[in-house]
Amino acid sequence: MHVLDNPIWSSLVSRQRAFARGDGDGGVVRYPPDVAPFLGIARGADGVDARLAALVSPDETVYLLGARPPRPAGWRASGPHSLAQMVCEAPVPEVDGPAITPLTDAHRDDVLALTALVYPHYFRPRTMDLGRYFGIYDGGRLAAIIGERMATDGWQEISAVCTHPDFNGRGLARRLLAWLGNDILASGRVPFLHVSNENVRAKALYARNGYRTRVDIDFWSLRAPTR
Repeated sequence: MHVLDNPIWSSLVSRQRAFARGDGDGGVVRYPPDVAPFLGIARGADGVDARLAALVSPDETVYLLGARPPRPAGWRASGPHSLAQMVCEAPVPEVDGPAITPLTDAHRDDVLALTALVYPHYFRPRTMDLGRYFGIYDGGRLAAIIGERMATDGWQEISAVCTHPDFNGRGLARRLLAWLGNDILASGRVPFLHVSNENVRAKALYARNGYRTRVDIDFWSLRAPTR
């Protein structure tokens, strides 16, 4: 099985193990809730109901990629929803444009405001702790961002490719995507990303920037009951 067939699990038991809550030997791990709402379950893991209850708060929703979630009594599962998992295995031409700014804690409020507007479901107050984030400012406003999220030893997920609606159509996402993808490749890892198969426009953008679909991957949500 390829490590990207179960990317949340693979990330939390390898390069991002410092973020893992839970026990890899027990088959269930997750990111802290203020970092990312993602949970990983090992392929073939069973008897995990008690571990899930210990890791997920009442009424909290967590998300899984690849592995079908268990459905303990009282928990609500939704899915699967089909995502394209796309990879870029060779550098692409750089895209000219405005300066790219490395984003730090000083920019966190700007990032949270932009993601709340255009990427509201999966970004959390400490998501930026998972990797590097970069942005383009225009007139003091954060116009577009991109960042690194899940990561294994050989692969790096690109995420939060966001442009403020006031700045659409200027090629800012293309510039960020090409720049960061090439930088990841130069470091010896391969960039990958996830996009809904229903988001035809975004898939076309990624394809124009050297990404191909490696596999369609199932995306699930799992909500804990009220206790």
